[in-house]
Amino acid sequence: MSEPIQKTLGGSVTLSGHGVHSGEASTVTFRPAPVGHGIRFQRTDLDGSPEIPADLEHVIGTDLGTNLGIGEARVHTVEHVLAALWAAEVTNAVLEVSGPEPPIRDGSFRDFLEAIQEAGVEEQGEGARLVRVTEPVSVRGERGESYACVPEAGGLRVSATIEFEHPAIGRQYGSFALDQEAFRREIGPARTFGFRAEADALREKGLAKGASLENSIVLDDVGVLNDELRFRDEYLRHKVGDMVGDLALLGARLEGHVVAERPSHQANVALARELAKQPRAGEESRPIVGVDQILEYLPHRYPMLLVDRVVDFETGKRIVGIKNVTINEPFFQGHYPGHPVMPGVLIIEAMAQVGGLLLMDTVENPEDKVVYFMSLNNVKWRRPVTPGDRLVFELELVQLRSQTCKMRGEGFVDGKLVAEADLMARIVDR
Repeated sequence: MSEPIQKTLGGSVTLSGHGVHSGEASTVTFRPAPVGHGIRFQRTDLDGSPEIPADLEHVIGTDLGTNLGIGEARVHTVEHVLAALWAAEVTNAVLEVSGPEPPIRDGSFRDFLEAIQEAGVEEQGEGARLVRVTEPVSVRGERGESYACVPEAGGLRVSATIEFEHPAIGRQYGSFALDQEAFRREIGPARTFGFRAEADALREKGLAKGASLENSIVLDDVGVLNDELRFRDEYLRHKVGDMVGDLALLGARLEGHVVAERPSHQANVALARELAKQPRAGEESRPIVGVDQILEYLPHRYPMLLVDRVVDFETGKRIVGIKNVTINEPFFQGHYPGHPVMPGVLIIEAMAQVGGLLLMDTVENPEDKVVYFMSLNNVKWRRPVTPGDRLVFELELVQLRSQTCKMRGEGFVDGKLVAEADLMARIVDR
C-alpha cells in the first residue's frame, strides 16, 4: 500500500430521505473540508449548528447502529456514510445533517458512494494517517463476537463469518480485499436487514421507526419478504460494510487483515480502540531521534525539556514524539499534591517542543535557530495525565510560509485523546 494522501470532496452534494430508526425526514449534504479537518457531522437543525467529530472519542452508543455525540448534539447511524467515505478515500469532509441521523436511502452504501462520485474527490497534497498492523491484535465482544487483526501488506482485507438461526441466513463466510473498486462492487449494494418478529419491540424502544421493505431486507419466520436479494450472502456483505464504517472512526487508513466472527457495532468499535493503541503507543518503536539529538535541536534543559524521543518522522510533514510521565517530575511536588495531575499548560508545552523538532528539520543550520511560538488556538484538554502515563504527541505541519508555520497537534495516552491544539510558530536566529 502506497503512503495515503489526504483527500476531500470536489464539490457539494445532497441526499434526502428519512432515518431508519428515528423515522424523521432528513438530508445529508457532503461538503469539502481543509487539510487536517477530518470527518465531522454538523447538525444544521440545532441552534449553533454544532459539529460532531467522527472519531472514537465521540462514540456514545452502538445499539443497532453507531451513534456519535458531543454535549447535547447527537447523530445516529453513521456507519453507512462513513463506510462510503472510507471507500472513496475521503479523509476531510463536513457532513451537514438536518435531523438526528442521515437518511437511510435504500439501506445500502450505494447511494452515498454515488453521491461522493458525483461531487468528485480531490487530493490535498498532504499525507494521511495510516494504521499499519505490525502485530496480531485480538478482541472478544460481550455477545460471543471475536476478532483477530494480523499484518497484511497492500491495504485492508476483511474476512467475516455471521451466523443466525434463520433458514434464509444460517452461517455465512466471505473474504474481501477492499480497495475502492472492490468495495463499490462487492459491498456497496448490500442492504441492512431485520426480522419482522422484532419490529414491535424495537419500535417500543424508539428504534426501526423508519424501517420498511424499501430500505431493509425484512425476514419473517421462514423467509425473505422482499422480492429478491442482491447477493446470496447480502447479509454478510452488509455486516462487512458496517465494520468498515465503524473502523473508519480510527481517522486513518488501515493496512491489515481483519478476521471477524459474528461482528457487531459494539465489538467493531472495541476493535478500533485496540487498533488505535498500536501506532500511537509506540511500545515497540525504536526511537529515530534520541535524547542526544533532541538536546542539539531544542534549547530546553531540565526541568523544562519535555520530550524523551521521536518515534516517527516525515520531513516537513509529520512527527510523533514521546513524553514518559513519572512521579519524579518536579511539577508534581506542588500541582495537586496527593493527587498528581500533569499541568495542562505543560502538556501543551511538551506538544510544542515536539512541533519545534519538526520545524527545525525544515531549515538550514538548525543549531543557529530557535522556535518561538506565537499563538495557540482551539486548545482542548480531554482527560487528566497522571504518573505512569506515556504521552504520545502527533503533529502535522499544516502551513509553512517563509519562517512562519501552522501546525495541528494531538496528544494521546493509550490511544485516547488527552489534548489538542492548533499552534503557530516562527523560526528566528538565536
